[in-house]
This record gives sequence, C-alpha cells and structure tokens, in this order.
Amino acid sequence: MDVLRRSVSQVFLNNALLRKMKMKIGTHNGTFHCDEVLACFLLRQLPEYKDAEILRSRDASLLKQCDVLVDVGGEYDPAQQRYDHHQRSFAESFHSLCPEKRWVTKLSSAGLIYLHFGRRVLEQLTQLKQHEPQLELLYDKMYDSFVEEVDAVDNGISQCDGEVRYSISTTLSARVGHLNPRWNSSDQDTEEGFHKALALVGAEFKDRLDFFMKAWLPAREIVQQAVQSRYQVDPSGELLLLAQGGCPWKEHLFALEKELKVDVLIKFVLYPDQSGHWRVQCVPAGLNTFQNRCAFSCFLETLSYRDHQHTLLLPSISDVKDLRV
Repeated sequence: MDVLRRSVSQVFLNNALLRKMKMKIGTHNGTFHCDEVLACFLLRQLPEYKDAEILRSRDASLLKQCDVLVDVGGEYDPAQQRYDHHQRSFAESFHSLCPEKRWVTKLSSAGLIYLHFGRRVLEQLTQLKQHEPQLELLYDKMYDSFVEEVDAVDNGISQCDGEVRYSISTTLSARVGHLNPRWNSSDQDTEEGFHKALALVGAEFKDRLDFFMKAWLPAREIVQQAVQSRYQVDPSGELLLLAQGGCPWKEHLFALEKELKVDVLIKFVLYPDQSGHWRVQCVPAGLNTFQNRCAFSCFLETLSYRDHQHTLLLPSISDVKDLRV
C-alpha cells in the first residue's frame, strides 16, 4: 500500500511539474485578427509548442512569463522569441530578412513566424526533410499563395492602386474577423471566437498545403519533364508535349522557363484529352493576359512544314486530323 501511495504521489508530482513547465505562447487579448491566429497555429505544429497554452493579454508582467510572443510586446527580436510588427521602427519584409526571396510585403506576426519557423512546420506536416527540394518549393508556395495575403491584409496593403470596383469580403482574414463579438453584443468575451478562428485557420492552412503537395507539385513535375524533353518532341524546342491531360501547366511553365533558363520560348502545348483526341493550346504572353506568344496559324504552318519535310512533328500522334484546338 505504501508503495502504491508513493507511486501515486510521484504521478501527481510529475503532472504538477509538467504543468509548471508547460510552454506559453503570448498574444494580445481583445479583438483578434488572422495574423496572430495563424502565428499561434503555426507554432503549435512544432513539438516544443504542441501543447502550449495560449495566453492572451496585454499585461506586461504576464507576457514576461511566456516563452514566445506574437503580435504583442512592441518588439521584434528572434533571439528573445519576440515577434511583434506594430512598432513604428518595424518595416521588415521577407526580402529584407531573406534577400534571396522576392516578396516585399511588410510582414505581420504571421509572416514573421512563418519566415522563422515555416520550414520546420512543413517538415512536421508533410514528413519531408529540409534537404529535399520539394520542401523549399512548398515553403515558397505557401507564403506566396497563403501567408502573404494575411500579411498584406493585416498591414492594410491594397492589392492594386486606385479605386477598387468591388469589395471582397470572404477572405480568410475577413472570416476570422467575423468570429469576433459584434460591437453591440452583451457578451464581449473573445476567447471562444479566438479558438474557433484557430481551428478555421489551421484547417485552411493544412488544406492548402495538402493541395500543393498532392496536386500542385505533381503537375510541376509533369511540366518539368516535358520542358526538359521538348527537343525530343520537335527540333524547334517551341512545342511542349504533356504526358497527361488536365494538368495545370501555365504557372509552372513560366516559372520553369526562368529557373531552367530556357533559351527558346515555348509557344504551343499539346496534350491528350479524356476522349483520346489531342488538343493544342497557344502559350499566353503571361499569366494574366489573353495575348498569345504566337497565333494558332503559326502552329498549323509548322505542322504543314514538318509534314512536307516528311518529318513527323509528334511521333506519338498517329493521326494529326484528330488534333483539336
């Protein structure tokens, strides 16, 4: 019996010690925003902060007890685990802190945490290792297509100059904002809404990451293989043959042309559709334009020339009459 009592006492002692040692993430109380919600979610994906308590307060004496502060404290000091962006002296962007990265949007607490911990977060969520090139691709893509928007919205940076034609009110930041108590509600407690926002932001981050890993990356690999083997398809190097129809290729093609330093711009993309026919698309001049690098008539002239020279344009296409625009 004495042994049992000692064992139970030791368990209680260990639990008390664990509670005392529990990590704390500090952020401000009151109205919450998407940036500190996302920052807290990201930190909680790391082993050391997995079960961390989130302390929401502006009391300096309480915040001093926290292991890391986000969006509060008036200080950016990674060595001290302080990640606030509200101080007047703060003007950092991804590019200013990591010159090899191109983004110049002013960072919020979300961007700061992502910059410093993002690769480790992605390691935890994807099981990729930092030496694997896919991890760096995902790291860049998640900032470019998810986190940067949160930074810009929180810092009041508009997408474009001039008067906008319509408002967009369904962004992630907007939906997080709607979880705050209404101004005239008798209950102004923000704790419940904050934790709902934490779940919302976390689910969307994981969903986007899952898409980029399982759909975006495989599409990039298909386009990269096609770019690297384009001279085997046609000696001009201007034609791309995709092994799989339905693969989104435009974004990847423009990026890979720069990365691989393609000397001859690719003008046409061919791919099989679900009915077994071949389709051809002209490569646009850019992602956000309807102008093409070359008119479709150029493709027909090229096809006719190849046929006249008794050289098959595409060895795998047995009947070019099936080709559809």
